[in-house]
Amino acid sequence: MEVNKVADWFKREEGQGMVEYGLIIALVAVIVIGALTLLGNNLSSTFSGIAAAI
Repeated sequence: MEVNKVADWFKREEGQGMVEYGLIIALVAVIVIGALTLLGNNLSSTFSGIAAAI
């Protein structure tokens, strides 16, 4: 009887969509943070050059 309850609990897929969206959002966040880290110094120098020209 108890084994059936555990098996049914593992078969549920109610939160699957939310977990997938959460993983996608986490992946996008990691990519954005990585891109900003890599391009941060370049953008900073570009904005400094523009500010100096003004």
